[in-house]
Amino acid sequence: MAIPARYVHTNLIARDWQRLTQFYIDVFGCRPVPPERHYRGTDLERGTGVAGSELHGVHLRLPGYADDGPTLEVYSYTVGAESLFPEVNRPGFGHIAFSVDDVLTARETVLKSGGSAVADVVTLQTSTGGRVTWCYMRDPEGNIIELQSWK
Repeated sequence: MAIPARYVHTNLIARDWQRLTQFYIDVFGCRPVPPERHYRGTDLERGTGVAGSELHGVHLRLPGYADDGPTLEVYSYTVGAESLFPEVNRPGFGHIAFSVDDVLTARETVLKSGGSAVADVVTLQTSTGGRVTWCYMRDPEGNIIELQSWK
């Protein structure tokens, strides 16, 4: 039996939370949800298992949602761990997706804003007769973004 639940946020650990936050605001129109978060102390260490660290960041309202919609939580730890470079086929959370009017225009905006391309823009025929144009991109820290447009 499923527990009663409601989706609230996805967390993205950044090397530079302020720079990455600005990217998502500028490129996708995400909106900051005050206040900024700044945590430290024994409760943070006990809750995260990261000794001696502080946590700083902000929640961003995702585009297309009202004020009670889900957020992208962008945080940085002062004590960081090495990470594997994100890949589209690596097990775990793979990417965040944004529906856009024009994938090629959105792709150019990501590139001009410090992002990079993973692969080509493609259009696929779906099993239900629709068409989706999409591509994978990377934000300035290498996290994968899918841009998609359905017809």
